Amino acid sequence: MIQQVEFTLRPRTRGFHLVTDEVVRHLPVLPAAGLVHLFVKHTSCGLSICENADPDVRTDLTSIFDRLVREREPYYEHVLEGDDDMPAHAKSVLVGTGLTIPVTGGRLNLGTWQGIYLCEFRNHGGGRRIVATIYE
Repeated sequence: MIQQVEFTLRPRTRGFHLVTDEVVRHLPVLPAAGLVHLFVKHTSCGLSICENADPDVRTDLTSIFDRLVREREPYYEHVLEGDDDMPAHAKSVLVGTGLTIPVTGGRLNLGTWQGIYLCEFRNHGGGRRIVATIYE
């Protein structure tokens, strides 16, 4: 059996944001065993799983990505939507737009220190649409 829901995460500024609880609130009742696939319908953000305890990880990841893919590089041609737009697209390609998470006992089977991140690469990306597909 396959279920699918679509929802919008609240808007966030640039950074790596722990959204596990917000995602779970939007999911239907999960099966005893299965998979949840999450897909973000945007080209300037991403989804990832990372450390969920120390907020310094999120700050450090933002610093790493902003240094890895810089704004205002002279070789960018796609520049009409602001200094953060082309770098956001590149960062999205690096991180990816989807996650697959196992479901066990009706819950996401994440590790003790794992959380779902919205990786927001625009200064003001707005609400981000997520498609969650649940496979039983």
